[in-house]
Amino acid sequence: MNDFDFLHGSWDVANRRLSAPLASGPDTWVEFPGHAVIQPLFGGAGNIDEVTFPTLGRQGVTLRLFDHETKQWSIHWSDSRTGRLDPPVVGAFTGDRGDFYGQDVHDGRPIRVHFTWYRLGPGTARWEQEFSADEGRTWELNWTMNLTRTGGAGA
Repeated sequence: MNDFDFLHGSWDVANRRLSAPLASGPDTWVEFPGHAVIQPLFGGAGNIDEVTFPTLGRQGVTLRLFDHETKQWSIHWSDSRTGRLDPPVVGAFTGDRGDFYGQDVHDGRPIRVHFTWYRLGPGTARWEQEFSADEGRTWELNWTMNLTRTGGAGA
């Protein structure tokens, strides 16, 4: 239930994002900074974070909730560009790696989404996002976040 306690606190976030996921043609990656503040909810059975992307002029919010019955986490994302709560990804941690899967729509077509969280130590973590347009047969990595702690303490 306390799988995400390591995230509580504040972090600098080095982002690397594919400018046109699932597009044909050459891959173009964009790098940009961020800053995240993560706060616990429900005694560790949830948390909420706000991440600011100063060079992009926008913010995002993530809500993570632990389902006591299924023993899985649901991760919900919203971006200030849309104000929409995206469909969740659901999954769990095995050791220091968490895998979370869901479905969404990208450029008008249904896709599968995969988030991976890596607990790398008390002061570092990594998140990755992949999309699949072929029911999960192949995956394209399209966004990474390398987090470095700036304040607070994780468990």
